[in-house]
Amino acid sequence: MKRTSSNLFWAMMLLLLNMTACGVYREPATFDDYAAKYSKTAIRQMKKYKIPASITLAQGILESAGGKSFLARTANNHFGIKCTTDWKGARAYKDAEIPNECFRKYKKVKDSYKDHSLFLYNRSRYDKLFKLNIRDYKGWAKGLQECGYATDPAYATKLIRVVEEYKLYKYD
Repeated sequence: MKRTSSNLFWAMMLLLLNMTACGVYREPATFDDYAAKYSKTAIRQMKKYKIPASITLAQGILESAGGKSFLARTANNHFGIKCTTDWKGARAYKDAEIPNECFRKYKKVKDSYKDHSLFLYNRSRYDKLFKLNIRDYKGWAKGLQECGYATDPAYATKLIRVVEEYKLYKYD
């Protein structure tokens, strides 16, 4: 039997459907699914770096559209972390605040989570956040905005809303 590109296409589609049905490949369908999928990673980071898991998960949800954004899908970058002058890793480019902006690219999602923690932990502008109670997600949300993590003036409000709507505080 001669293989055609059509046959190959349908063979790949069947393989993908089978992998999805068996749980081998599964993109989070909802923000609740996203939180459940990455909660253990966020909790590990919280224990090591003292950043509330609720905040990490809320930022991951917001910044990556629950794992569905371009950067999440192509660069495993769930936090929209841009390249800095000291970044030596892989890079992904996307039009953002400026055209063809450089973003960090990771081999695995968990690498994105670790780098997010290190990004906050190693920058003095976030020092005041680490004086807050680990369960003070509202303080962390407001502090991230005040420290300039994101340019969105409603960033803190959005983080708090996500934490509360999806009960992410239960992971702290």
